[in-house]
Amino acid sequence: TNILLDENYNAKVSDFGASRLFPSNKAQITTLVQGTLGYLDPEYFHSSQLTEKSDVYSFGVVLIELLSGLEVISYERLEHERNLALYFVSVMKEERLLDIVDRRVLEDKNIEQLKEVANLARRCVRLKGEERPTMKEVASELEGILRAMEKHPWGTHDLQEEETEYLLDDSYISGIGYDGSNSFSMGPDSMKKQAPLEISGAR
Repeated sequence: TNILLDENYNAKVSDFGASRLFPSNKAQITTLVQGTLGYLDPEYFHSSQLTEKSDVYSFGVVLIELLSGLEVISYERLEHERNLALYFVSVMKEERLLDIVDRRVLEDKNIEQLKEVANLARRCVRLKGEERPTMKEVASELEGILRAMEKHPWGTHDLQEEETEYLLDDSYISGIGYDGSNSFSMGPDSMKKQAPLEISGAR
């Protein structure tokens, strides 16, 4: 884990190789395209404009991983299933969520909560960044789902209030990052010379 400091000495926790800090007065920055295939925001891939909504996309992919128990990119799966985010969105459109949910997390008593998390993940991986929720909204919705689960006798009761407050803290949310084995780096000019890559993006 990396602990990064911005110009105001605010700590930001990260765990990825191509880390970049946002200046506090900017909503986006231009960078060479770097990232992990499957997690990479399609808008960032095409424009080199890294925004806060790029992290939202990547976090949505993480939620899909947790729900499905599947790898983000796998060439061992059928062609239309290789990209997990695209596969997940197609399953959601066809209302076949239970076909992709990992049996280890699927129980009759938590189906409604799983559907809520799945719908949130689907919104996070929308093609247009402006249509995605903010990380603050994502954290708030997840907390609401967790609170609803705690009201049931089968829910968890050991979650401390300070833990959820920490998860909602802006410094924690803004420091989320991702890494993996399918990393790549390329400049804007070289993008024109590359064959199209299959990337995650759906509405």
